[in-house]
Amino acid sequence: MKVVIVESPNKIKTISKYLGADYEVLASFGHVRDLPAKDGSVRPDEDFAMSWEVDSKSAKRLADIARAVKGADELILATDPDREGEAISWHVLDVLKQKKAIKKDLPVRRVVFNSITKDAILEAMSKSRQIDEPLVDAYLARRALDYLVGFTLSPILWRKLPGSRSAGRVQSVTLRLVCDREAEIEKFKADEYWSVEAKLAQKGKSFLARLYSVDGKKTDKLDVKTGENAAELKALIEAGNFNVSSVEKKPTKRNPYAPFTTSSLQQDASSRLGLSPSRTMQIAQRLYEDGLITYMRTDAVQMAPEGIAMARSAIGRIFGEQYLPEKARIYQTKAKNAQEAHEAIRPTDMFKKPEDLHIDADQQKLYGLIWRRTLASQMRSAEIDRTTVDISVHVPGRAVELRAVGSVVTFPGFLTLYGVEAKSDEDEIDEDSRELPALAVGDKPDLQAVEIEQHFTQPPSRYTEASLIKKMEELGIGRPSTYAATVTTLVDRDYVRLEGKALHPEDRGRIVTAFLESFFTRYVEYGFTAGLEEQLDQISAGELDYKQVLRDFWTDFTAATLEIKDLRVSEVLDALNDLLADHIFPPKPDGGDPRVCPTCGTGQLSLKLGKFGAFIGCSNYPECKHTMQLSDAATGGSSEAAAGDGILGTDPETGEQVFLKSGRFGPYVQLGEGKEPKRSSLPKGWDAAAMTLDKGLQLLALPRDVGVHPETGLPIVAGLGRYGPFILHDGKYANLPDVEEVFTVGLNRAVDLLAQKAAGGFKRGGAVAAIATFEHANGPITVRSGKYGPYVNQGKINATIPKDIKPEDVTVDQAVEWIAARAEATGTKVKKAPAKKAAAKKPAAKKTTKAAAGDAEAPAKKPAAKKAAPKKKPIEAPVDGDDPF
Repeated sequence: MKVVIVESPNKIKTISKYLGADYEVLASFGHVRDLPAKDGSVRPDEDFAMSWEVDSKSAKRLADIARAVKGADELILATDPDREGEAISWHVLDVLKQKKAIKKDLPVRRVVFNSITKDAILEAMSKSRQIDEPLVDAYLARRALDYLVGFTLSPILWRKLPGSRSAGRVQSVTLRLVCDREAEIEKFKADEYWSVEAKLAQKGKSFLARLYSVDGKKTDKLDVKTGENAAELKALIEAGNFNVSSVEKKPTKRNPYAPFTTSSLQQDASSRLGLSPSRTMQIAQRLYEDGLITYMRTDAVQMAPEGIAMARSAIGRIFGEQYLPEKARIYQTKAKNAQEAHEAIRPTDMFKKPEDLHIDADQQKLYGLIWRRTLASQMRSAEIDRTTVDISVHVPGRAVELRAVGSVVTFPGFLTLYGVEAKSDEDEIDEDSRELPALAVGDKPDLQAVEIEQHFTQPPSRYTEASLIKKMEELGIGRPSTYAATVTTLVDRDYVRLEGKALHPEDRGRIVTAFLESFFTRYVEYGFTAGLEEQLDQISAGELDYKQVLRDFWTDFTAATLEIKDLRVSEVLDALNDLLADHIFPPKPDGGDPRVCPTCGTGQLSLKLGKFGAFIGCSNYPECKHTMQLSDAATGGSSEAAAGDGILGTDPETGEQVFLKSGRFGPYVQLGEGKEPKRSSLPKGWDAAAMTLDKGLQLLALPRDVGVHPETGLPIVAGLGRYGPFILHDGKYANLPDVEEVFTVGLNRAVDLLAQKAAGGFKRGGAVAAIATFEHANGPITVRSGKYGPYVNQGKINATIPKDIKPEDVTVDQAVEWIAARAEATGTKVKKAPAKKAAAKKPAAKKTTKAAAGDAEAPAKKPAAKKAAPKKKPIEAPVDGDDPF
C-alpha cells in the first residue's frame, strides 16, 4: 500500500478514485504544527533554533498518518503546490521521522497537483521529486522573521502605547499604506476649474467637442480657473464660425490581458462581482478542489502548453477561427522570482462554460470570470479606428480651437467574449471614445449649444481591499497567498475599518503607524520590506543562506529596539503630536493656535495615553479637565459625539452637564462634577465616538424599574453589570440577550426570563441545570440551555440543538444522533459510563452552590460537580506571511 498525504480532506475521495485501490489518501488538514505563541520559540542565541508545537487535533491526524506509514510501501507527499505546501510536507516528514514511523528503505517522494483532474494527478505521480529544501529554508526564514518582529515590537507597543494591539513585519507596512493615503486626503486642497464643451451637429448627427486651445496655447484640464473665464470663452465660441481644420484617423489595437494571478483575480472579483478578497479565495479553493480550475495561489501568468492548446481549440469551436491569432500568446511573469504555482489560474476544461455547470451562484460567477479571462487571453486583439477632429472657431481677433475624439471598433476580437461592459480595473477607459459622424476637412458643423461646468479637483481615493492588494503587489510587499489575510487582520484588530468598500484608518492604527515611523523608520519603509522579500526569494532559489539573512536582520533590529527601550512616554507623545498634527490639531478657521485649550485658554492640547487608548487632554490637568476624543479633534470638535470639553450636553431635569470620559475601565458617562457624581460605563459594542446626549441620559437612568412581580410582589429592575445587561428580582439575576433590551424590557418579558432562569437556564460561573435527562448505555444524556443556545450533553461531548427544535421536544434518538455526529466531526470518542457499583463508592456532597444548581440547592446525596479547569484564551492564529500577533 502506498500512502499519499494531501492538505484538504475534500480532495481525498476524488484523488483516491483516480489513483486506485493501491493507494491510501490521508489529509493533514493544512499545517500540522507551528511556533508556540510565547517567548523562546525562535532563539537567536542558538543560531535561530526553532521550537515547533503540534496541537491536539493535528496530533491525532499525525498519529493516524504514522500508523498508516509504518505498514506502507511508499510515502508520497502531495500537499499544495506553493511555499506553504512545501513547508507542510517538510513538517509531516519531520514529525514522522521523530515518531520513527519511516523505515530505513521506505521511498519518500514529493508530487504536486496543479489541478485535481485525472490527467493532472497521473502526470504529477510520474514526475515526482524530493522536498525542495531551499523553498523550505525560505519558509523557515519568513516564519522566524515574522515571529521575531512580532514578539519584539508588540511588547514595546503595549508599554509605550497602551491600547495598541500588535505590530508585524508585513502588517505594519500595509497599515502605513492606508494611513499615508488618509494623510494625503487630509492635506489635499481642492482647486476649482471649469470645463468648456460645445455640442455640434453634422448632417443632423450630434457630437461633442471640448476646448483644445485659445490664441495658439493649448488649454489643459485645469487652465480655466473661474466661472468668469469660462463664461468669456463660452461667449467667444457662440459668436464664432466653425470649420473642420484637421481629421486624423489612426488604426489601433487593444490587446487582451494575461490570465489571472491570485492578485489580479482578487482585484477583478472585487470590482466586477463585489466579492472581498478573502471570499474570493474561499470560492476559488472550492473550484480547485472540485477539479474545475488550476491551483489558485500563484503569481505566474503563463499557461502550460496543453492549457494554451485547449484554449485555442475552444476559441475556434465556440467563436470561429477568425478569432484566433496566428501564434499562441505567451505571457511573462512580472515577479522577479515567482515561487508559487508555475501556472496561471485557468479552467481545467475550457469547453465547460459557466452556464453548463451545476454549482452555486458565487462559484458560477467566479468560474465565469476565470473562464472568460483565460479564453480572452488567447484571442485576437480588438481592432479600433481612432479619429481625432480639430475644429477652428473663427472669431475676430481671437483663435479658438475645439477637438473631438471618437473611436469605432472594426473587429471586436476578444471583446466579443470579454465585453466592453465588463471592463477590468486594469483597463484605461478613454472618456473621449465616442462615435463621431463622418467629418472631412472643410466641413462646417452647426453649433447647438455651449456648456460650461464647474468642477473641483478630487483628493486621492481611499484604498479598497482590491486596490490595496494591487499596491502591495506593485511594491513587492507580502505575497499572493497572504494578501487577503493581511488586510483582514488589520480590520479584525481595529486598525482600519471598512465603510462600503473603502478602508479608513482608525485612530489606533494611525497612532501605531506614527510611532513606528518615528522610532522604527527603517522597518516600515516600503523599500526595506520589498528588499527583504527579494532576499526571501533568493533563499528559495538557493542563492542565499537563510541563517545569514536572519543574522544580518537581527543584528540591526535588536540595536534599533535597544535605542527605544528606555524612551520616556513624554518623548513618544511629543513625536506623535508633531507627526499627527494635521490630523488631531487641524487649523482653526480664525487662524488661531489649534493647540490652545478651549476651556482654560492657557494650557496646550496634547495627545494623552490611557489604558484603553489615546485621547486629547490639556497640559494644565488636573486644574483643567478638558478632554476630547481624537475623532472630535480631527473635526475641530464639531461632531455631536463628545464635543468640546467632552460634554454631551445638559440634563434637562437637573440642569447638570453630561460628560463623556475615559477611565481605567474604558469610556463612561458622568452626570455633573460633584464629589460622587453618578456614572455609567458604556456597554460593550457602543462606540464612544457615536455617543449623544440622549444615549448618555439613558445610561445614567439605569437601573430602571420594570415593575412588580405578580407572584412575589417584589420589584424587578433592569440594569448593566460586569457581565452585561440583566434583570434582578429578589436577589436573583437573569441575563438579557441584547444591550438595547435593558431600556425596553417589559414586565411580561422579565417574568418569563426569570422563570426560565429558575428552571435551570444558563448562568455564568457555574454548572447548568438539565432541562431533561435520558438514560443511555454510554452514560446519561442531558438537554441543557447554554450561553450560545440549547444543547445536548453526554460526557465531554456537547452538540447544538437545531434552531427549529425546542429543547423540551428533544427525543433520545435525536440526542444520540446529534452527539454521534459531533463526536465524528471532532474526533472525540464516546466513553462508556462507569459501572454503577464503582459510581456508588464516590462520596456524596452535602450541598452544591446555588450557581451550580441553577439558583436552587441540590439534593444532599448528589455528587459534587467537579469544577472544570478554566480554558485558556486561544492564541490568535498567525497570519501566513506575517507575525503571530
